[in-house]
Amino acid sequence: MSSAVSAPAPASAVVAGPAPSLPLPVLGRDVRVPVAGGGEVAYAALDYAASAPALQRVWDDVAAYAPYYGSVHRGAGYLSQLSTELFENSRATVAAFLGCRADDQVVFTRSTTDSLNLLAAALPAGTRVFVFETEHHAALLPWTRRAETGETPVTWLDAPRSHAQAVETLERALAAREPYGPALVCVTGASNVTGELWPVRELAAAAHAHGARVVLDAAQLAPHRAVDIGELDVDWVAFSGHKLYAPFGAGVLAGRADWLRAAEPYLAGGGATRSVRRDASGAPAVEWFDTVARHEAGSPNVIGAHAVASACRALREAGFERLAAREEALLARLRGGLAAVPGVRVLSLFGDDAPRVGVVSFVVDGWESSAFAAALSAEYGIGVRDGLFCAHPLVRALLPAGGSAVRVSFGVGTPDEHIERFVRAVGELVRR
Repeated sequence: MSSAVSAPAPASAVVAGPAPSLPLPVLGRDVRVPVAGGGEVAYAALDYAASAPALQRVWDDVAAYAPYYGSVHRGAGYLSQLSTELFENSRATVAAFLGCRADDQVVFTRSTTDSLNLLAAALPAGTRVFVFETEHHAALLPWTRRAETGETPVTWLDAPRSHAQAVETLERALAAREPYGPALVCVTGASNVTGELWPVRELAAAAHAHGARVVLDAAQLAPHRAVDIGELDVDWVAFSGHKLYAPFGAGVLAGRADWLRAAEPYLAGGGATRSVRRDASGAPAVEWFDTVARHEAGSPNVIGAHAVASACRALREAGFERLAAREEALLARLRGGLAAVPGVRVLSLFGDDAPRVGVVSFVVDGWESSAFAAALSAEYGIGVRDGLFCAHPLVRALLPAGGSAVRVSFGVGTPDEHIERFVRAVGELVRR
């Protein structure tokens, strides 16, 4: 805390302590669940790509702040000042985590979906959007409403089968656009279906060479790899706290300020206004902020912002290189185990050698994905995801004959034993 507001001793825990040893402890690691036939086992949470468990450190930081909860930007009292400073310090922490440039803005939202809908609402008239069909629905759908009215033309790009093809496909589409006006490219950093990393830097270079801007959906990338706006040369980054080991309810849109300042406020209400008067007709005459507050109407989610910032600090201090090295070792063990099971086929766009994070989707001969996932849960206490993963066009491109898949995903709080138990369980179910 700065000298402007000096918190009493118990609040000192609001500032995170030293990073724990690997793996980073998460909530729920001691939870036991019933299994078929009686008894209980330690729950193996292997659905991090949907919602990662909160880090214990994040939960402790939130609990330490909770007694000092107060209104943000709205009160003269001590707790309001403390909460306001905590909220703005959280914004600064997120900016540092993302390597934001000096004039970038960090807007707190509810989620990645909310962040991308905010950006969609802020697009200048006539902006053409380019998006691969491989995107999560959070990045695929926000543009469609304005596309239906013709306000925002959208070009849907087919699923590429290599990094080079992705860049070539984008370059051709951008060069052929008519009219040659403002454009936005939306691209994922890591697929929530295959875990494969996308060539973000190369796609950003292609976009900028053709006068387009880039928004990066980092929902799956940020929990696994360092994300630096300047190094990747993207214009905006969006991610969710609940995938970054923070509790539900907070997200981030960070990046260039000009389109956001020029757009109508995302929500109309208190906090986004500099002044409200009645004009000669008696109607409200509003002067909106042109700062980040313009798109943060209403009482801010200070606990959500604080939790996201705490997770950012924990990951940076643990070191992404160390975290990624451990994850890659677990990933190799997982993929090697699945490869040894007959009838299991792992889904991939870019091939077996493509770099990826801890997300793997697969199909099993003779099994419906929902039945296989249910068996893992009921018999082994393993939680995975099945279905189309809110990325229907991508899964259908990977499974042209139809059907759905099983997805296993993990992260910094996953014990080695959970991966080993999962591989054993898959082998036993298939051999029956």
